[in-house]
Amino acid sequence: MKEISITTQFKVFDSTQDLPIDIQDLMTQAIEVRKNAYAPYSKFRVGVAIILDNGKVVLGSNQENAAYPSGLCAERVAIFYAGAMYPDAKVLKMAITAASDTNQTTAPIPPCGSCRQSIAEYEIKQETPIEIYFMGEIGSIYKSESLKNLLPFMFDKKFL
Repeated sequence: MKEISITTQFKVFDSTQDLPIDIQDLMTQAIEVRKNAYAPYSKFRVGVAIILDNGKVVLGSNQENAAYPSGLCAERVAIFYAGAMYPDAKVLKMAITAASDTNQTTAPIPPCGSCRQSIAEYEIKQETPIEIYFMGEIGSIYKSESLKNLLPFMFDKKFL
């Protein structure tokens, strides 16, 4: 038997004011679009802002449905929209924020597994890493240099 050790590194910012100016702007847009979330069931609202290499900013918020699996997370709303509208653009950076209607989220909230897989597809397709910044409603913000930090054993087309 062999053992594998995997380590990842994240930068931690204490508040949005500590972020680089361009990321402060991106996170502000994510916070604003979070208000557009349709979350009558979970009461958990997520907002995402993505900056593309063509300078365009794409926004997304989670959209729920009574048939629960039919809804879509904010990260996938934004990245799929970017792929549909700007198929040749690369995703450079992504800002994610999440808040609950029932209690304050103070810990950074990372993308769920389905969103990680979807983001991985775009990172692999464009052959460049996507910087991912994520936070709760308030508090620290984590920065990942690449989706690979969040999903070290990525499944992609080379396995098919």
